[in-house]
Amino acid sequence: MTDPGLDGPPSSAGPGGGEPGGSAALSRRRLMTGVAAAVLAAPALPVAATARPALPGAPVDITVRSFPINAFAPGQPTKTVFGRLEYLGGLELQSDHRGFGGISSIRTDATGQRLTAITDKGQWLTARIDMEGRKPAGLSQARMAAILGPNGRPLADTGNWDTEALWIEGGTAYVAVERTHRIFRFDTFGRDGLTARGVASPVPMGDRRLSGNRGIEALGVLPRPSPLAGTLIGISERGLNDQGDIRGFLFTPTPREFFVKRTNEFDITDLAFLPNGDLLILERWFSVWRGLGVRIRRIDAANIRPGATLDGPIVMSADLSAQIDNMEGLAVHRDGNGDTILTLVSDNNFSFLQRTLLLQFAYRG
Repeated sequence: MTDPGLDGPPSSAGPGGGEPGGSAALSRRRLMTGVAAAVLAAPALPVAATARPALPGAPVDITVRSFPINAFAPGQPTKTVFGRLEYLGGLELQSDHRGFGGISSIRTDATGQRLTAITDKGQWLTARIDMEGRKPAGLSQARMAAILGPNGRPLADTGNWDTEALWIEGGTAYVAVERTHRIFRFDTFGRDGLTARGVASPVPMGDRRLSGNRGIEALGVLPRPSPLAGTLIGISERGLNDQGDIRGFLFTPTPREFFVKRTNEFDITDLAFLPNGDLLILERWFSVWRGLGVRIRRIDAANIRPGATLDGPIVMSADLSAQIDNMEGLAVHRDGNGDTILTLVSDNNFSFLQRTLLLQFAYRG
């Protein structure tokens, strides 16, 4: 763990600088994630080479097993404060359903009790987050289904399988697809849920300014008090401008670009908004040789405007001395005590070498 504001790539040192004890599990995790990093770094293969066998299209109930993660930093099991976040608890999630995994974006409802997620194989996942006090205890009432296009066919059957970003605003859901650079809008999601059909629109300038596997990874609707409240925004994973900063898009009647300052080779994987309207961006860093890292930055949403280059303080950063994997999903809600809760999930790339994690923190900014 590095302190907020220390903006270097993750190191192999544990929180506080020492190597954690109980290194067998840590070494295994490093090995697993090193292999995973190689997968992440590999060039994108053609769809036919990477697509899994067709998954069931209709909603289906699934069972998700949960294993508690009591300490975020195994080498310091009593440590709970990491940067501006307080670790509340976490889970490793497993399921025998072959569509489970690859979670690329999540949203929670206002209570934090219901989770809606998408996978990067064109699937919905919904579930109830069961709690024991302030800790997540498991997922129940879990369902999965194919994300459907306008004609009722699964998006995965039409080449739009790499679904990477999700936002839900009122009864409308938005899903962004990498590689084909499309955003699907589901106007009846609040009514039809997992059987809603999406209508596509292209990402402006996407084909010209975003590479196939570096498309939109984060979606959101700007809240008040932003002067552009109500505007849908999208941020790419690693679509860079001439200055090396990450491209974002304002989906206004005349779409415009903004940028997020890129430092230390971090890529963007999701976003969420704090109750006051400030933007949180989830970022991932990896190297085949050094492993994996994650950080969260806070950005003043009032600064989001056409042509702006955004930056802000680091809220939390972690490396492989902590319980992380390929963290790709971030959601925010307020609990019954008025605390701001962050929920993070990881994308296991459908690999037995990686884990699907759900972690929760309270924001102490």
